[in-house]
Amino acid sequence: MKTRPALMMALLIAPLVAGEVEKIKPAYVAGQFYEKDPARLAAQIELFLSNARPAAPVSGKIRALIVPHAGHVFSGQTAAYAYALVQGGPYETVVIIGPSHHSWFQGCSIYPGEGFATPLGTVRIDSALAQAISRAGGFTFVPEAYFVPGADVQEHSVEVQVPFIQKVLPDAKIVPIVMGAQTRPTVQALASALEKACAGKNVLVVASTDLSHFLSKSEAASKDADTISLIRSAKTDILLRKIEAGDNIMCGGGPVVSALLYARRTGSFQVDILKHSDSSDSGGPQDRVVGYLAAALVSPQEAPSSEEFSLTAGERAEILGLARSAVNEFVGRQAVVSYQTGNPKLLARRGVFVTLKKHGELRGCIGFIEPVAPLYQAVIQASIYAATEDPRFPQVGPGELKDLAFEVSVLTPLKEITDPDLVQVGRHGIVISRGGQKGVLLPQVPVENGWDRNTFLDEGCLKAGLPADAWKKGAKISVFEAIVFHE
Repeated sequence: MKTRPALMMALLIAPLVAGEVEKIKPAYVAGQFYEKDPARLAAQIELFLSNARPAAPVSGKIRALIVPHAGHVFSGQTAAYAYALVQGGPYETVVIIGPSHHSWFQGCSIYPGEGFATPLGTVRIDSALAQAISRAGGFTFVPEAYFVPGADVQEHSVEVQVPFIQKVLPDAKIVPIVMGAQTRPTVQALASALEKACAGKNVLVVASTDLSHFLSKSEAASKDADTISLIRSAKTDILLRKIEAGDNIMCGGGPVVSALLYARRTGSFQVDILKHSDSSDSGGPQDRVVGYLAAALVSPQEAPSSEEFSLTAGERAEILGLARSAVNEFVGRQAVVSYQTGNPKLLARRGVFVTLKKHGELRGCIGFIEPVAPLYQAVIQASIYAATEDPRFPQVGPGELKDLAFEVSVLTPLKEITDPDLVQVGRHGIVISRGGQKGVLLPQVPVENGWDRNTFLDEGCLKAGLPADAWKKGAKISVFEAIVFHE
């Protein structure tokens, strides 16, 4: 049954720095590809966003965007059609993938510093995720991918996206990736690395590319229409063949195909084409245009099942065994358990928490409220995190493994409520949130502590770092139920 790796944890990642690197990367192309003055840059992006009017609403979870990377004056308005869709979204990290225009190298270069600077400030890099992707893909940092000594213009494909992200997702971190030679092995390796490293996280992938280059307007329109059709249909094999053959379809074809393959690996999705334009639309010449595309890769909303979700005794035992194996393998051997299943219940995306107890006392508890990964995959990752990443406890040591008891809570989807009296102790778990702060308590917590409803809600607010009575003063309350089982 155990035949393939399920996850690669960021905790095993070795440093990816292969040379000197600035902790904060300067804004190399500010004043060339986008405004250098902070006020003018902010005003320009805000205008782009306000002018972006999608033809139809997008329904579902946006997993990735395709956006152009020319100067903002030419392609910024088109890019805004994509960025407007994710403004204020729940994303914690944005992975930006751009092609290298000035350096040739194999693989991908992932910037290992602490931040990216623009005139709008510095965006922090998600170092843990950057290292996880680098390790999973076998990538090495190439400094020249970001700064080419002696070149008049430095790499811009990633940097031009950062100001947009600062405006639409101001609290998000980034992972900046520059792809070198856009070969099939590199594209596939990056897609696989994204699948492994991003599982269970609120990550948005941004593929940075322009379309055809320096054709007449009519020739570009025809060429770009064919490319857009292939992207819309996710014809990744045809796109890869054209990219490897050097066909003039898009400079960032490798990043685009990596995003398409990543979305495919994480479930069903569709490509929504949001906007297509070219440089002549912004005053450039019509005999040598560059094409621009904004698109979104969207996973459809999962319809609630008409049948109540349930797990048989055998399925519960299998899940508990998987949780224990995940911790034993990781703590005992520093390896990630391999697992494969054909059970549709374990392949369904579900929120899950894994609780560890030692001699009856809590030893760790971590999980995922949202159904971001197949159940089996979420169990593996939550189990390892509960043993190694719960900030309340030191990491579980090999000598403790025999003393651990496992409990798993498989969650139903969240449901927001407006009447606190609807919260039922012993049935509901709660999520209290306000202003970016969030507290989660599982259904079994109030029962174990003997709390009534009001105390349960008070404690949920305190868990979120809010005043205990915030639930009475406008904090958002969501409830969920759980199938809870233990060894």
